[in-house]
Amino acid sequence: MYTPCPTPRSQAMADRVEAFVRDVVIPYETDARCTPHGPTEELVLELRAKARAAGVLTPHILEDGQHMSQLETAAVLKRSGLSMLGPIAVNTAAPDEGNMFLMGRIGTPAQKARFLEPVVAGEGRSAFFMTEPAEEGGAGSDPSMLMTTAVRIDGGWRIDGRKTFITGAQGARVGIVMARTGEAGKNKATMFLVDLPNPAIRVERVLDTIDSSMPGGHSLVAIDNLRVNDDQVLGEADEGFRYAQIRLAPARLSHCMRWLGVATRAQEVATAYACTRKAFGKPLIDHEGVGFMLADNAIDLQQSALMIDWCAGVLDTGSLGNVESSMAKVAVSDALFRVADRCVQVMGGTGVSKSTMVEQFFREIRAFRIYDGPTEVHKWSLAKKLKRTAMGHGDS
Repeated sequence: MYTPCPTPRSQAMADRVEAFVRDVVIPYETDARCTPHGPTEELVLELRAKARAAGVLTPHILEDGQHMSQLETAAVLKRSGLSMLGPIAVNTAAPDEGNMFLMGRIGTPAQKARFLEPVVAGEGRSAFFMTEPAEEGGAGSDPSMLMTTAVRIDGGWRIDGRKTFITGAQGARVGIVMARTGEAGKNKATMFLVDLPNPAIRVERVLDTIDSSMPGGHSLVAIDNLRVNDDQVLGEADEGFRYAQIRLAPARLSHCMRWLGVATRAQEVATAYACTRKAFGKPLIDHEGVGFMLADNAIDLQQSALMIDWCAGVLDTGSLGNVESSMAKVAVSDALFRVADRCVQVMGGTGVSKSTMVEQFFREIRAFRIYDGPTEVHKWSLAKKLKRTAMGHGDS
């Protein structure tokens, strides 16, 4: 599969990350501390200690604190995704990776010291509080429906609302809370940095979901009378939606990078199985019905890698890359789901059992088609863009 490393430093780091994931992390995949709501905090810290000792902790952040280019990051994060535990171990997982990028771009020096440095050091996890309960009419794919409010008080703000599907809220040390500021309908929001745990932010329950790889799982959260100071505003007040765009495309693309690693591993497992398992007098891979599925997987994986690198190159020009990242998210998430589905099919009963990791890979990649925007929302957004372009040129 095409896995370019655009610079010597990204080549060296990608190789080290892959060796670490294959040799150290993969044996942990059957550890009892991998629960339905993700690996326990004990396991996270144990893995990160080993990553730190191996020199691969937070590998996309350079020694001077700068972020690798997106193309370099892609080379590294693809390798970290070869195990579901890989991004967690080397500290490239969501939502931390996206939160690090955002705080690094717009945080003040004091905010970086207080909130960013512990996350970069792998000493604490973070959570991004934006999505709200659908049954209450809150924000989901449409952020303009944001209902959580932030009201100015003396010396700061009071925040109230409810959030849901908040990845890693349980056990997080740092939170970024998105809340509506100003009058309803004015489409203004602000991001706030919060130390966690906080008695005003209460996890009502950790949701039972199809995936099980994220530490802390996905939580339903109540925010009741949360008080924050002015120096906890991330960036400027009322600019939360604009800052979300800074985070959105790179974080969306990082998902594609990591899941490409997962699908690559699924293909490895399924191919090995098809080469050794025999039926009707020959290995499964020699039956065209099976061999062609694995060939289709190789094509989908190659196309996904190219799409990721194309979008990464666009982001490296300084563009927000919203259109390109939507295209990449749709193409890559759908392609990788096809890959995972074929791997299950190739392996038959073994593919739907927990005797290999392919069953979990399938579940995790299925969820990826929804996270960071469902396929249909991205296609709708792209169609609106096409319409505006066509109408602007006078086309019918």
